Amino acid sequence: MMKTLERFRFLLPIFFLPAVEFSVPALDLTEVTTKLSDTFSSLAGENEGTTAYRSLLIPSGGRAESLGTAYTGLSDDIGYLEYNPAASSVLEQTETAVYHNAWIADSAMETLAGTVRINNAGFGAGIKCFYVPFSEYNIFGERVAGSYYTETTAILNASYNFLAGYNFKGIAVGVNAKATWRGVPDYTDNDTDTIISGSGLAQSGLALAGDIGIMMRFNAGKLYTSREPNLRIGMNLLNAGAALTGFGTTTGTRLDDPLPTSAAAGVSYRPLKPVLFTTEFRQPLNLQNLTEYEMWSAGAGVSVQITNFFGVLGGFLIKGGNPRISLGSEFKILKEVQMNVNYTLDLTSSLNPINHISFSAKIKLGDNGRAEKQKLIDEYYSEGLSSFAKGDFTAAIDSWQKVLKLDKLYDPAKEGIKSAQNQLLLFERIRDAQFLN
Repeated sequence: MMKTLERFRFLLPIFFLPAVEFSVPALDLTEVTTKLSDTFSSLAGENEGTTAYRSLLIPSGGRAESLGTAYTGLSDDIGYLEYNPAASSVLEQTETAVYHNAWIADSAMETLAGTVRINNAGFGAGIKCFYVPFSEYNIFGERVAGSYYTETTAILNASYNFLAGYNFKGIAVGVNAKATWRGVPDYTDNDTDTIISGSGLAQSGLALAGDIGIMMRFNAGKLYTSREPNLRIGMNLLNAGAALTGFGTTTGTRLDDPLPTSAAAGVSYRPLKPVLFTTEFRQPLNLQNLTEYEMWSAGAGVSVQITNFFGVLGGFLIKGGNPRISLGSEFKILKEVQMNVNYTLDLTSSLNPINHISFSAKIKLGDNGRAEKQKLIDEYYSEGLSSFAKGDFTAAIDSWQKVLKLDKLYDPAKEGIKSAQNQLLLFERIRDAQFLN
């Protein structure tokens, strides 16, 4: 039987197998898929699959996967944890979510995450677990051991939106701290078929890594009214760190294979309120040997909100010569509960009735009073405009100062106060001039 991690690395390639064979007959698209494979074959570099902890590349599912994982420049829900840690400081809502991604060959990813924003600061946390059934049989075909190969990742997030104001929306910067445990089950002795205690631990491993992200938001070519900018630009560096293996051995721990580190830049654009486009370019990095890196990947996605409770999404991803299409839908089942169902099809394989499907449920828990605060700001600002129009500049200044107590970077109130003060100063000069005459 397999006694070293190298020998049962047969587990790892299934993370990226193109499809799962089912008893339902597949459509015969051999000619089409062959042409597609040939078209993108040049993108499969010689270093593909040489990194460890490949579960860090498996999407949890949900909105991000439906958009072809082109999410670095969007990250407008809790899925930001895997793509751009800066986004927690600009999210509108406090959110919690659960994800299930039925991957391939009986493997799956389960994820639980939560995030909260306090003024211009954002915080989040998540835990995701990838698992694969692992069974061991002796030479007679008898099962002698059974368990799971697992990779479990814990994530802590913090971010802050610097210089945020009314006109300039700020520069959001965020970081993630990650720890991933690779759990390998104990295996048996070939001669006795008895489980060797600690054999799995010796091949398990611990990875420590960090992410950093930046996000900026602007208005450009906007054809609808909204305070939220319609153009976002994001950049990230993900999974920068190292891993150790060999715990419990006489030789001690040693450095494992490199992590799947990558840098990415993405843009999202919403020309109309119900329509969103997003795109991303990602470059893998090998921090142990900068000359041995995997090939770049790129993705794009589109979202169309059909009604206020239902939308459709689609995405396309080129990764390692392996083009994939994702189709998803989002719908509300309650006012604050949103579901996502996503289907991902790998075009370089035969077209099976099912490739893999992911589900997510997201619960919005409010905005910590930001909407009520904004409503009060709007009321005070409107009062100031009304007083200014009536010539009561002192009252206008009082109203706009109330605005600034709630939001010191509310630029229209600052400009209004300056205008009202100029008017009062002008009247004083006129009065003084009349008095001197």
